[in-house]
Amino acid sequence: MTQTVWIARHGNRLDFVNPEWFNMAERPYDPPLSVDGELQAVQLGQRLVGQGIRHIFASPFLRTVQTANQVAEILDLPIKLELGLSEWLNPEWMATEPERLPTEVLHKQFQRIDTSYTSCVIPEYPETSVAVLKRTCETAQRLTAQFSEDLLLVGHGPSVVGTTQGLVGATQDIKASLCCLFKLVRQEKQWVMELNGDTSHLSQTEDVIRFN
Repeated sequence: MTQTVWIARHGNRLDFVNPEWFNMAERPYDPPLSVDGELQAVQLGQRLVGQGIRHIFASPFLRTVQTANQVAEILDLPIKLELGLSEWLNPEWMATEPERLPTEVLHKQFQRIDTSYTSCVIPEYPETSVAVLKRTCETAQRLTAQFSEDLLLVGHGPSVVGTTQGLVGATQDIKASLCCLFKLVRQEKQWVMELNGDTSHLSQTEDVIRFN
């Protein structure tokens, strides 16, 4: 059996561009995309045209939903919000459990969200580095077991690393820059990484990879 899983990180964050946003934000741990991040998401969608993707899964944080929505509009697909792809709930990054927009509120803005979908993995705050790796590895394995068609997973730096390692193992260095792209192909029981953090679809890339 052959299956292709594409894994992408969200585009650039508003708080990366304007750090002062954090001090004024109603939900400081759930920043939206910046203007250039929106463009990156569009370029990601254009890159994936014709690749045969049948399902899009995204972390429920705003920046990942926005990224997935741009792709979904281009590919004409729904979006399944998967909690297992969420940001690392790192207490050193987030003083409290991060507040996010409820699914019903997100759906009013992003109508491609499939509200009937139920997440296969639920993270718990606070989360250690071991816990986030376990959670995201499990998410990738469960999704590929449940859905046999070609998939796109849209996550964050740590969840991109974890989902990739969940399929190909921890033998390769994972380069998870903003709006990068991984391509993993399953041939029988073995997964092969054909793209590792590819950014060739982007007109602007970052010099230094940062997760927070």
